[in-house]
Amino acid sequence: MTLVDWILLGGTVFLLLLGVPYSFAIGLVSIAALLAIGVDPIVTVQQMVAGLNVYALLALPCFIIAGDLMHTGGLSQRLVQLAMVIARRFRGGVGMVAVISAMMFGAISGSAPATTAAIGRLMIPEMEQRGYRKSFAAALSAAYGPIGILIPPSIPMVIWGIISNTSIPRMFFAGVIPGVIMTIALLISCNVHARWTGLERITQKATLRELITAAYDAKWALLAPLIILGGIYGGVFTPTEAGVVGIAYGLVVGLFLHGELKWRMLYGIFLRSMNTSANIAFVIALATVFGWIVAYEQLASRVADAILQVTDNRVLVLLMLNVFLLVIGMLMDTIAIMIVFAGFLIQLGNQLGLDPVHLGIMLIVNLGVGLATPPFGYTLFTAAAISEVSFGAIVRSLWGLILVELGVVLLVTYLPPLSLLLPNWFLN
Repeated sequence: MTLVDWILLGGTVFLLLLGVPYSFAIGLVSIAALLAIGVDPIVTVQQMVAGLNVYALLALPCFIIAGDLMHTGGLSQRLVQLAMVIARRFRGGVGMVAVISAMMFGAISGSAPATTAAIGRLMIPEMEQRGYRKSFAAALSAAYGPIGILIPPSIPMVIWGIISNTSIPRMFFAGVIPGVIMTIALLISCNVHARWTGLERITQKATLRELITAAYDAKWALLAPLIILGGIYGGVFTPTEAGVVGIAYGLVVGLFLHGELKWRMLYGIFLRSMNTSANIAFVIALATVFGWIVAYEQLASRVADAILQVTDNRVLVLLMLNVFLLVIGMLMDTIAIMIVFAGFLIQLGNQLGLDPVHLGIMLIVNLGVGLATPPFGYTLFTAAAISEVSFGAIVRSLWGLILVELGVVLLVTYLPPLSLLLPNWFLN
């Protein structure tokens, strides 16, 4: 390894261990690396501007605002009510309701922490009331959060599409089956947990009248992903324009159809969403600098070659890649990982003959599980904040769910048709 390699890799790990925020950590080591290789540090500013000067990035704040508007406007509550009617007859039904609600809300928010927060606030008290340990309810909310980035539209899918020059609509289609598999896996986990702990069913099977009433009440929530995704797939608007459509839809439904969104709330919603968007943009800008240095030093190619020198067995290489992504996903922000390691991932993917869409879904599933895994998982901290359960108690209840999700990771990794079937079917 060269001096620059040690600065980039060792410096980043050292600063993260000191507690320096990851965006500042990669920014500082990038400047140090530029000085070490004799490149004018003004490149830092140039690459930060270049990293943000991408039209498709406009989709990010739009989807963030749209998700917040729809949650505040009452759409998530109605989705939970519909899920309650569907799943309440089963053993562990309340936990299943939470998982199904997360899947439906994921089609609105595109964010893992947002899914954990929105559904967890509603379902953790309900699960506790129905006999679940609060620590398990909080652990489940951390575990189902990653479904929010697998079910389209997904913010990480937009980012991967931009940096890998991959079709974003193909990425959206590719995430559907893995997202559904992750949902089914967690539903089974809830049923097994309920049987193991002796939890009873909530009530008898819902009547057809109850189902129709709940579906009708949730009609505007159910229409949201159909309008947004249908418009993208049908060529009516681009993914970037779809974010604006989502904002307009959230405003109309929240203000005029449900009436739960008030004009006075808009300032707080937009301020909160812009704060989130600014944080993401700052990470993207600094990660772009880091990624430029990685490319300049050909570090990605050298690391990919080093891995393939250890073994050329495709199964083992993919397993090593999964372990790497899971570990790094526990330590860094998802978007920063995508940009910083994009060169390495694309290089390795090309050498293994991986479809970039399949590679992107592999990446997102791995990073999604990382979001729910200690020590720094975002959905884990979100679940602790909204439940007021200690971090340690949540982690102790989480391991079984993480093992289930790791099984999904392996399925997605070694069965490419799970990711490629729908995009090849509809978009070829």
